[in-house]
Amino acid sequence: MATKREASIDCGWGCLLFGQTFDQPERLVAAMRSEGAERRDVAIYVQDPHVILSLAPHEMFLDPSHTYRLDLADYRPGTRPMLGFRIRPIQGPADVDAVNGLYATRHMVSIRPDYFDGLTHSEAIRLMVAEEEVSGQILGTIMAIDHQAAFGDPERGSSFWCLAVDPQAVQPGIGEALVRAAVEFLAARGAAYVDLTVMHYNEQAIALYDKLGFKRVPFFTMKRKNPINERLFTGPAPDAALNPYARIIVDEARRRGIDVSVTDAEGGFFRLSLGGRSIHCRESLSELTTGVAVSICDDKAVTRRIVEAAGVVVPDQIEARDRAALEAFLKRHGSVVVKPARGEQGRGVAVGLDTIEAVEAAVETARHHCDRVLVERRAEGEDLRLVIIGFRLVAAAVRRPPRVTGDGKSSLKELIHVQCRRRAAATGGESTIPLDAETLRCVAAEGYRLEDVPAAGIEIQVRRTANLHTGGTIHDVTDEVHPRLIEAGIRAARAIDIPVVGIDFMVRSPREPDYVFIEANERPGLANHHPQPTAERFIDLLFPNSVPAAVRQAVLAERVAEVAASSRA
Repeated sequence: MATKREASIDCGWGCLLFGQTFDQPERLVAAMRSEGAERRDVAIYVQDPHVILSLAPHEMFLDPSHTYRLDLADYRPGTRPMLGFRIRPIQGPADVDAVNGLYATRHMVSIRPDYFDGLTHSEAIRLMVAEEEVSGQILGTIMAIDHQAAFGDPERGSSFWCLAVDPQAVQPGIGEALVRAAVEFLAARGAAYVDLTVMHYNEQAIALYDKLGFKRVPFFTMKRKNPINERLFTGPAPDAALNPYARIIVDEARRRGIDVSVTDAEGGFFRLSLGGRSIHCRESLSELTTGVAVSICDDKAVTRRIVEAAGVVVPDQIEARDRAALEAFLKRHGSVVVKPARGEQGRGVAVGLDTIEAVEAAVETARHHCDRVLVERRAEGEDLRLVIIGFRLVAAAVRRPPRVTGDGKSSLKELIHVQCRRRAAATGGESTIPLDAETLRCVAAEGYRLEDVPAAGIEIQVRRTANLHTGGTIHDVTDEVHPRLIEAGIRAARAIDIPVVGIDFMVRSPREPDYVFIEANERPGLANHHPQPTAERFIDLLFPNSVPAAVRQAVLAERVAEVAASSRA
């Protein structure tokens, strides 16, 4: 096959342009200017990037990524088994939807819905997924490209792109398994080497590639200055180590041209200013939330009374005082939850207590966080978080307690440490599993000690609370949550009179109407709710004039229609 000149290949999310096949820089610039709407074209192996930049300085930029190469003559297959998942080629449009869901969690560009038909006929592209063996859930994906088939590459090169792993996945080794599957597929096609590009700051991915034998090579990648790539060329963010909950808001504000001044990075405080409007925030808590609303949310007993008066379903609850009252409450309900009246991030919370000794021990632990301790009936089901902004649902997510999967070699303590590193990497360091008394109690209830080595494939729940900060995972259910749950969440927000809030329910299923109110969080974390636009809606609330006029008019028309429908009902 003769080498094709000015070669490119459609990858569904954009085109991959092979810079070495363009003899004239002007022709490569012209090709990049034809980029489709909502697409991200990538020009790799650009021979003279400085010339390209001189021709289109306001349109192009040098991508801040490194290129790595694996010489396939040096490749050695791995010995690590795949536990609980398998790798297979993409099989249908439903897989494309699942892959796009993973891309959304990583802020990657989605594949066109019609792209599957092109994949089935392509000799150059193989899109693979990691599939959970039991549920069939797609846990990860990778795209392998054979350069020989794409343009007759005389060097017999190849590359892989778009490695993405579900940040909530608990199975170990998914990313490595996908990379190896891509490498081995390309080697079987006769490739001499495999290249990849990775952002210079992605230490976790770079560590994986180093482990597999990839070496950095001096090739350059270029992209267009479009809204999708904006964060790559707008320059550094404020020089402050903000946590992910503050960072997601600051990044969205900067994208809209809103000035950001970090007032206390450690606490997550910053000021946003646009025109004559200036608002001080601590993550998603802003000056628009009153002190009264914060006080209501701060005391869980007060929150419960306020929302109950508004018709929201609440669990039976007492304050922990004397043993006789606790014994009677426990006898009536069988299983209870103990939590501090004031507190956040799951600290001091114990779930599923069924003996008076366990209750009293949990009460003593909770008193380290607040003098007043509440005991309430344990509601069975799943933990549902509703993020409500401007009294409208923006995101709904089921939060699940942390689990680990045995590999037959590692102790339970080692598995927890590995899962901690994985959760921390997926959440910017916000989610880890503490090795405290509550974890020890839950592990013992599962029949294990920390020193035990679980059999390969065995899943063990190591805590019963689903809070992100204690290792819980978040699973988006916004498109399937039952209307009654949405209505109850908005009613609770209106009762508290709070413009931004996280409402927590226990539900049998997010698709069913039954629920029990747990608590309201006046400073809900807006990160980790991909693909829902939580930060966008927060900035909309604070700076409505930063929203394009056409969008404002459409939202206004939608709300007028909702009011009209409500009045008719």
